Amino acid sequence: MNNNPLGIFDSGLGGLSVLKEIRAILPNESILYFADQGRVPYGPRPKEEIRKFSDEITRFLLERGAKIILVACNTASAAALGSLRQTFPHVPFVGMEPAIKPAAEKTKTGAIGVIATHGTFQSERFAKVVERFAKGVRVLAQPSPDLVIQVEKGEFDTPRTREILHHYLDPLLADGIDSIVLGCTHYSFLAKVIGEVVGNTVEIVDPAPAVAKQVKRVIDQHGLAASVESTPNQKGTITAYTSGDPSDKPHLPTQMLGESIQFRKSPKAPLGGNLKIF
Repeated sequence: MNNNPLGIFDSGLGGLSVLKEIRAILPNESILYFADQGRVPYGPRPKEEIRKFSDEITRFLLERGAKIILVACNTASAAALGSLRQTFPHVPFVGMEPAIKPAAEKTKTGAIGVIATHGTFQSERFAKVVERFAKGVRVLAQPSPDLVIQVEKGEFDTPRTREILHHYLDPLLADGIDSIVLGCTHYSFLAKVIGEVVGNTVEIVDPAPAVAKQVKRVIDQHGLAASVESTPNQKGTITAYTSGDPSDKPHLPTQMLGESIQFRKSPKAPLGGNLKIF
C-alpha cells in the first residue's frame, strides 16, 4: 500500500480527460496534476525542448511525492517517454499513444483517420504503432494543432471549433474512413461535436479509458495502491498546478473534470522562467 499521489502531467488541460477515467476506477488514489499551460501547445515545439520540459515537470512531481508518473500527453509521450524511463529508472511511467490497434481491428472500409499534433505524427513511436497494428489498413494522419487551443479556451462547441473540425475531418470522410482516432488528450473534450461532424457511421476511438486501466495495472503490479482503509468513504485528493495563470477561466477545469478542481500557480519555475501565457 502506498498513499503517495499519482503524478500526471500534460501540456495543458487535456490530461483531465484521462484523470476523469482514473477517478472512475481508482477513486481512493490522490492525484498530483501539472498543466504546462504557460507553454501550451507542445505540438509545434522541437523534440529536445519537449524532453527538457518533461524532465523538469517529472522532477517537480517526484519532489512532491509522486509514486508513478502518467505522461497524459501524446506529444510528450512520443518525444520524451523513452528518455524519462532512462533518467528515472526506478519510477513507473505510463504514456499515451494513438489507439491505432482497436481502430484497425474493427475497420470495414480499410481506412481509419487519426487526428493529433505534428509532434505525434513525426515520432518514431507513432510509426512503430502503425507498423505493428495497421498492416493492410490505410492510416490517414491529419495534424490538427488548432484544436488544442480551442479546448484550452473552453470552446468545445462554437462555430469556430466546428469550422476547424470540418476543415480537418471532411477530407478524411471523403477518403472513406469509418473510425477516427483521437490522438491528443485534449480532443476527448470535443468528442460530442466530432461525432456530430462525422456522423453515426464513423466510430470515435478515445484511448483515455484504456490508459486509465493501464495505470491501474501498473499500480497493482508495483504494489502501490492506496489504502482503502485510509479513505473508506471519500475520494483521494486532487492537487493541481499550472505554469500559466490559474485565474484565467478558473471554472473551466471543474467543468471539464466533472468535479471540483482548483489550480494553483507552480511555486517555482519548473520550467525555466520563460513562460509564455496564451
